[in-house]
Amino acid sequence: MGQVDFYVVLGVERSATRDEVSRAYRRLARRYHPGINPGDGEAAAFFRIVTEAYETLRDPARRREYDAHGAPEHVPRPASIEFQGFDFSPSGSGGGSSATFEELFSDVFAAQVSRGAPAGGQPERGGDLFGEIVLSFEEAVRGTERRLTVTRLDVCGDCGGTGRRRAAETRCGRCQGTGATRRRRGHMVFAMRCAFCEGTGSLRFRPCAACRESGIAARDEEIAIHVPAGVDDGSRLRIEAKGNAGTRGGKPGDLYIVAKVGRHRVLRREGPDLHVDLPIAIHEAALGAAVDVPTLDGTARLRLPPGTRSGQRFRLREYGVPSPRGDGDRGDLVVAVNVVLPAVDDERSKALLREFGRIHGADVRKDLFED
Repeated sequence: MGQVDFYVVLGVERSATRDEVSRAYRRLARRYHPGINPGDGEAAAFFRIVTEAYETLRDPARRREYDAHGAPEHVPRPASIEFQGFDFSPSGSGGGSSATFEELFSDVFAAQVSRGAPAGGQPERGGDLFGEIVLSFEEAVRGTERRLTVTRLDVCGDCGGTGRRRAAETRCGRCQGTGATRRRRGHMVFAMRCAFCEGTGSLRFRPCAACRESGIAARDEEIAIHVPAGVDDGSRLRIEAKGNAGTRGGKPGDLYIVAKVGRHRVLRREGPDLHVDLPIAIHEAALGAAVDVPTLDGTARLRLPPGTRSGQRFRLREYGVPSPRGDGDRGDLVVAVNVVLPAVDDERSKALLREFGRIHGADVRKDLFED
């Protein structure tokens, strides 16, 4: 069995701040706290996982240890859903620095007092998911198609996302048929419409066992990813609506894929342009020559003028990287020539070079010594 990814559990990026981790924790706790799910053993189990995720990611030392080595062995991957939960008892006595039930819901109670009515659940957008793909240099420049299997929270197929399935009418066990539930805070008691039966006191539905009434369940989905031509290392691709499903009819999140691009044997990329270092012989530099240059599409012909100097650059138009916008624009190939001196081992070559020196005997260093 695999282990939990704490970042996926809380629905945050790996670069999330402590504040972002805390906000994700409170958002999930308000929905899955055992105080609002009495007797739900599965919810309590998820709370323990989220507690571990929250306490780990908010502590810098524990977070570094987790990033290096992963989740501890005592935190197994849930069998049916990658979900979240905090280690709270109904009285709010959680471990570590986790908030109590009253702290989590104090603003909700205050809003009820000011309005005189219970707060209704609002649609909430699903969390974004993050992943990466590894591309060769050629795949990134030319574009490619990839398929990636992603574990995501999706609308439950058994209940259609409602969290309930139709059943014979029975009295609501949460409010004992009264249509209202009560919450105590200190010496104050707040009456709230029973969310389970929507204030009717009776149930015509039963909880969906597949998703534990959440309306969403984890599933593995193979997603086709179109990588456009011209993607660079570190580019982020967005696949709309392929993140986690939203709650209460909220929109799903998105899937973000970061491209990791490998190196080319001789070419290197700088923005839309490609660069290559091209060795040339001394006679090619002196007399000029037509030489072959490696490109992504094979070879191209470059004509060197007589007297080409080492380090001189030439530009081959539109042999670079296509624009990822797909507008037909393309960068150039920049060729930097490097004059390579031959190894002179035989006497004839030495004699020819001495003769060349006598014919072209100009002092190439005279400028260094002029006053």
